[in-house]
Amino acid sequence: MSAVDVLGTPAPAEATGEAGAGPWLSAWRRLRRNPSGIVGAVIVLVFVLVAIAAPLLAPYRPATSEWFGEVTPTTVPGPSDEHLLGLDSFGSDLLTQLIYGARSSLVIGVVSTAIGLAAGAVLGILAGGIGGKVDTIVMRVVDVLLSIPALLLAVSVAALLGRGSFSIMLAISAAQVPIFARLLRASLLAQRGQDYVVALRSLGLRQRRIVVGHMLPNSLGPVLVQATLTLATAVIEVAALSFLGLGDPNPAVAEWGRMLVTAQDRLDQAPHLALYPGIAIAITALGFTLLGEALREALDPRSSR
Repeated sequence: MSAVDVLGTPAPAEATGEAGAGPWLSAWRRLRRNPSGIVGAVIVLVFVLVAIAAPLLAPYRPATSEWFGEVTPTTVPGPSDEHLLGLDSFGSDLLTQLIYGARSSLVIGVVSTAIGLAAGAVLGILAGGIGGKVDTIVMRVVDVLLSIPALLLAVSVAALLGRGSFSIMLAISAAQVPIFARLLRASLLAQRGQDYVVALRSLGLRQRRIVVGHMLPNSLGPVLVQATLTLATAVIEVAALSFLGLGDPNPAVAEWGRMLVTAQDRLDQAPHLALYPGIAIAITALGFTLLGEALREALDPRSSR
């Protein structure tokens, strides 16, 4: 019999297979039934596999000027049997640059998000777990950071640290710290009044053990969802900072944002030089966004998916 009986009312939980399932298992089941989540997961998986297997997939070495002699001030060679997508302005194989650009974007996006998540989690635990004056001080610092637009804050940090991939990582993570801090603090505060927390306190457990061992694991769901969504923003911000000239000083480095910068002077001659990396950035950001939204719906107990 289906999950809906002959009277049109929902069947018991046992009939749908949700009975006895934990929150994470139930979330996984809801995620598998979400078409947009599946599409997002496939896009992210392809992006990750391309980044990992770049040396195997790329037909040539990245950031090389081996065919620079074929590039003229007025023309850039297009697709051919040897170069499926043609060459770029530096005489490098465009397909190779795109493939290795996925690796650069993935590494910078993941590392910057991990740093922002770690730093934000520390501030969130201090504010939501300890409370009192510590909460007040931490949240005033977070409010100051939130008052600055994320991209402006990232540009300021990158400008202070100098050009390079490491500077971009720290710049993007600095803009993410207040987001994770406020989210984790709110999740911890929501856990304070739960019955299990009151019971643990009555048993004499220390506040630190209650926060780290019990409240924190139950508060990570929204933070992990936000981390997935933030990865989409990080990929775009990496491209934006590189576009503003704050990335690697080597203009031939394979990075999608850098490729957009170098394509500006050739838009009238070879618009595909900007089209391909732009599409790659948009599709990757879309994949992380779809996956993050699907995770948010799956972890919501009120979700009907």
